[in-house]
Amino acid sequence: MTRRQLLLAASGSVAAVTAGQELLRRRSESDRTLRLLARSRTTTGDTVQPVVRSLLWRASRTAIIVCDMWDDHYCKSSVSRLEAMIPEMNRVLDGARSLGVSVIHAPSGTMDFYAGTSQRAAVRTAPYADPPVPIAGWCDLDPAAEAPLPIDDEHPCDDEFVGDRVRRWTRQHPDLRIAEGDGISDDGQEIFNYFALKGIRNVAIMGVHTNICVLGRPFGIRQQVRLGMNVALVRDLTDSMYDPRDSPFVSHDRGTELVIEHIERYWCPSILGADLAEEHLAS
Repeated sequence: MTRRQLLLAASGSVAAVTAGQELLRRRSESDRTLRLLARSRTTTGDTVQPVVRSLLWRASRTAIIVCDMWDDHYCKSSVSRLEAMIPEMNRVLDGARSLGVSVIHAPSGTMDFYAGTSQRAAVRTAPYADPPVPIAGWCDLDPAAEAPLPIDDEHPCDDEFVGDRVRRWTRQHPDLRIAEGDGISDDGQEIFNYFALKGIRNVAIMGVHTNICVLGRPFGIRQQVRLGMNVALVRDLTDSMYDPRDSPFVSHDRGTELVIEHIERYWCPSILGADLAEEHLAS
């Protein structure tokens, strides 16, 4: 072999090694693992106790659903609490995206606003996937699987003077960022199709309202559990619809905590939003 041939061969070997290293780097990044401290509740006799355990979720197989973070609501105090969550929610979503976690924005009833966007098309055009159980239009409380909710939410708004219960939202809140690679849908079948296409098996749900839409929507906790997904509620990035003037006559924050405890006992564990951000990456 000539000197020129030897040099070319050596150059090719270096290039091959470099390409292989780059492939391994990309594969390593795409296979990052999230370490989630998941809180559930177990019953021993008459005692219900919290139990914390670590869950390891591959980021590439994980999605966050952002539920009903609308731009307005008839209950103005709920809007204030929603807006207070947005800065932390943006931070968590940015960190999750950087790890390869998928993000689905689900502001129910506002899909016309997002018609023609790439984020809407990404979910709407995913090929049909056959779900293992029917996807309901709404998942009511299931007496066979859970006790009654621990709060009275028949008249849930805690405004001093409650306005008419009419729709006031038109879109997701504009301060909550929608990134180029995100998806948008409020349809349970569409979201299931998208998850099947991307190999998603782990679903973290944040947004409002914990006792109503987060549990009951066709993409919500009850439905995702029934579909066989690994599900977690993001407990610090959610809020309930509850009026302390109603049973059990506790503060609004405590009412939300009671609903979270109900979910931890009967449906799925909860995590903190920071668990989905980069500083909680596990090697």
